[in-house]
Amino acid sequence: MRHFSSSPREMAASLWRNRGLLLVLIQREVIGRYRGSVLGILWSFFNPVFMLTIYTFVFSVVFKARWNAGSDSKTEFALVLFAGLIIFNLFSECINRAPGLIMANANYVKKVVFPLEILPWVSAGSAFFHFIISLGVWLAAYALLFGVPHLTVLLLPLIVLPLMLFIMGLSWMLASLSVYLRDVGQFIGMVTTVLMFLTPIFYPVSSLPEKYRHLLLLNPLTPAVEMTRDILFWGKLPDFGMLSLYALATLMVAWLGFAWFQKTRKGFADVL
Repeated sequence: MRHFSSSPREMAASLWRNRGLLLVLIQREVIGRYRGSVLGILWSFFNPVFMLTIYTFVFSVVFKARWNAGSDSKTEFALVLFAGLIIFNLFSECINRAPGLIMANANYVKKVVFPLEILPWVSAGSAFFHFIISLGVWLAAYALLFGVPHLTVLLLPLIVLPLMLFIMGLSWMLASLSVYLRDVGQFIGMVTTVLMFLTPIFYPVSSLPEKYRHLLLLNPLTPAVEMTRDILFWGKLPDFGMLSLYALATLMVAWLGFAWFQKTRKGFADVL
């Protein structure tokens, strides 16, 4: 039986070795999602524009919500909220699809030459494409409403890269686990819905009572959402100490997820 390496080096080597195939599959995934529609891939632009417009109207006009008590800006809440949603949507799109990745590509399982470990990367690449489009819409809206975006925007990759490692670790684990336990897909749908409300997207961490804030910080999405808001909207530098710990923790999650996938993939063909 073929041996599949689960070392951290192989995790990176597999990505580099299969980069050409990966780009082709991501392109096919993105284009295939909109195939047959009149506007085609333009929907990836109109969707975030539409959602940002709705958030701006609902929260600034209907609810008259303000992120800061002393702020008079009617659009601040919508942009701050949307910045958090961009991060959460990147996470949820990948995680919700992860349980079905192997079963949806069962024809690849018995092909020894096909690198199954890149399937979560394909899903992540498609989600990242939509993340870039949504970020572009956010930056355009900020420039239109508030002026030139802060230079701290350039630091966003320092936050997104660790988040992607965390997403990949979970995706590898869920993709493998769901082959043996089909209920995983149903369970994950509920978990991501709960996480959306337990992540400070619709409210700031400071709005919670002091005794509950530490529980919110246990959510692995909280640092990414908070630091993204800081650099995008407020123009603040991230806490590099926390960012370093976050990056180290997500790297460990990515490796553990990859190792789990590599150790369990030998039984995929028998189950499917």
